[in-house]
Amino acid sequence: MQTLSPTQLSHELREGESPDLTRRRWGIGLSLIGAAIGGVVTLYQTGIIKRLPDILPGRIWDAETVDASDYAYKRLQTPDAAMMVGTYALTAGLIAAGGKDRAEQAPALPIAAATKALFDFATCVQLGREEWAENKALCSWCQVATAISAVTVALTLPEALRATRAIA
Repeated sequence: MQTLSPTQLSHELREGESPDLTRRRWGIGLSLIGAAIGGVVTLYQTGIIKRLPDILPGRIWDAETVDASDYAYKRLQTPDAAMMVGTYALTAGLIAAGGKDRAEQAPALPIAAATKALFDFATCVQLGREEWAENKALCSWCQVATAISAVTVALTLPEALRATRAIA
């Protein structure tokens, strides 16, 4: 694994141009939006805000019911959205780590980023199943996060596949 100087890393991440960097920037942005979604829901789940209107039209959405239900508080004595903030922040950090040519220079980084993005998506799908099974409703905020996770998987895969080939 090649270590870049902080100056070189700063330059590559901020000013570099490549299809990988473009996809990484989108993945970072989407992951931070996922964290922000988790933040909004956390505000509701902890009583900082009293209402959580759905952001999508339709009768299957009921964010307030879902996010106040037993389902949303059953893990680690913590509101699930607070954990969502951390997991999306970690994903953003993994996508951001490393320089422009990390697939060849630090292949573990893009593989870890894609694996984490896939884990996020699988977790969102499972949680969506639980939301529906326990509440017969879905949280629109959470399902937007599921879509974000799916797109992030697609964005991270090309670089991860190239990194896998670099290792082989």
